[in-house]
Amino acid sequence: MGALDWTILCGTLLFIVSYGVWKTKGSTNVDDYVKGGSEAQWWTIGLSVMATQASAITFLSTPGQAFHDGMGFVQFYFGLPLAMIIICLVFVPIYHRMKVYTAYEFLEGRFDLKTRSLAAILFLIQRGLAAGITIFAPSIILSAVLGWDLGTLNIIIGTLVIIYTVSGGTKAVSVTQKQQMFIIMTGMFIAFFFIMGFLPSDMTFSKALKVAGASNKLNILDFSMNTKSRYTFWSGITGGLFLALAYFGTDQSQVQRYLSGKSIRESQLGLVFNAIFKIPMQFFILLVGVMVFVFYQYNPSPLNFNPAATTAVMESEYAEDYKILQEGQVALEAEKRIAQNQFSTALDIKEYDAVQEAKQHIITINQKDSTNRIAAKSLISQADDSIETNDKDYVFIHFILNNLPKGLVGLLLAVILSAAMSSTASELNALGTITALDLYKRNKKGVFTEKHYVWASKAFTLAWGVIAILIACIANLFDNLIQLVNIIGSIFYGNVLGIFLLAFFFKFVKGNAVFFAAIITQIIVCIIYYNLIHIYPAGEEKLGYLWLNFIGAALVIVMAIIFEAFDRMLNRPLSPSQN
Repeated sequence: MGALDWTILCGTLLFIVSYGVWKTKGSTNVDDYVKGGSEAQWWTIGLSVMATQASAITFLSTPGQAFHDGMGFVQFYFGLPLAMIIICLVFVPIYHRMKVYTAYEFLEGRFDLKTRSLAAILFLIQRGLAAGITIFAPSIILSAVLGWDLGTLNIIIGTLVIIYTVSGGTKAVSVTQKQQMFIIMTGMFIAFFFIMGFLPSDMTFSKALKVAGASNKLNILDFSMNTKSRYTFWSGITGGLFLALAYFGTDQSQVQRYLSGKSIRESQLGLVFNAIFKIPMQFFILLVGVMVFVFYQYNPSPLNFNPAATTAVMESEYAEDYKILQEGQVALEAEKRIAQNQFSTALDIKEYDAVQEAKQHIITINQKDSTNRIAAKSLISQADDSIETNDKDYVFIHFILNNLPKGLVGLLLAVILSAAMSSTASELNALGTITALDLYKRNKKGVFTEKHYVWASKAFTLAWGVIAILIACIANLFDNLIQLVNIIGSIFYGNVLGIFLLAFFFKFVKGNAVFFAAIITQIIVCIIYYNLIHIYPAGEEKLGYLWLNFIGAALVIVMAIIFEAFDRMLNRPLSPSQN
């Protein structure tokens, strides 16, 4: 980190915070603070929706996901366009017609106060945890790579977000997210072109894709019916659809983005914008990770990308064993470069048999590489079992810091922190709004002014900001961060989505049936998660976590219908003949 990097990083972050405060000062009523005065246009809504979902985890973890496992993760988003269409046609018109401030406000009118409160509490639990993780993710990685103090980073990121989110509410979140998305995508495109420039001079983009394909990194579609697999075409358009419906249709951090629209049409266009560009954006970010993989086929890479893990094992009794693995890795990388050159030459001369032979050689080397890295993780765990051995989240930041020129490092770090701030701001804004309006206002006796509830929203936003920082300070890394956020969401989202689907489409079901069905469903989903997913090592689950969204939604709907039927049978008045 040179002076130029620090200047770009600090200047970018201070600009975002200052711009957010300046553009949105003076919110005096709930409509201004919570819905931004309902003035947002479709491009602001679209960018804000994308920025809310695209946290720092996206830009740290997704390239690492592609580096290790290839492009298959993009299937996770296949249900999103269909979800956007359903939300545009069903959710948006209802929310706007009822002039609600929160998604859960609608549930009270349809069911009762306890169902509204339950849904709000489920949201607060899962989104409160997620807010802590969106702060923690960049903090722990930057701390490990740059040697910065983890607790200090958590406090800095959280405080910056709190300043403009508390000050300006929804409008502050929306206007800053436009700037953040511009910074984020500019940084990612620049990084991509630098990666391509670092490849061998005869390496075209087309040939780079073939190199990645030879190592099975471009296997995008998996049509298998294996429910154990995390990412397949079918889990994407079913579990992914239900997750997207729940996230964009019932999660206040997203609903608040399009409730701020000038009209139903502006909100719908903003969501269509997201439907069109979200999958290409994720595809591109995964492609960046694949190109990083190609780069490391011709350049040395560490056995483990987490520098803290390497330090821990090198300072332990297992240091000599680890050095032996490192020496083996050096020899393996030399062999890898030879194999890649042979593959490239075979491609140039278009000799099919030579291409297949070189490809098989590459696959054999990759298997040895994988075995070597697994052995390294085992040694790291033995040296210090508190150190995270899964290094997916460290791949991209390692590449940035060790290969990009001065100035660009600061820009890419600004990208990571901007993404963290954009996502966390939406979450804190939503958490404060739900607490103030769905719980505090609805259950507080007496009549108070608009200004009182604006200050209450600000106070609760501040409180959730502090809670998020505390969660970040005590959190632990778990497998891959982008998966952790989605797993937490999947545990709760299916149930909440089922409640809303009952509200929209099953008019005969009443509040009591939904309330008890939701409580039982949440318990069952947690049991399923613990027994079929949590207790198994990553990649060996008995059930892919995306299916929890479908299971939760289906369970609460079926049980609510059954409970309602029983309730009607028990309370049906007797006919004269029965008397």
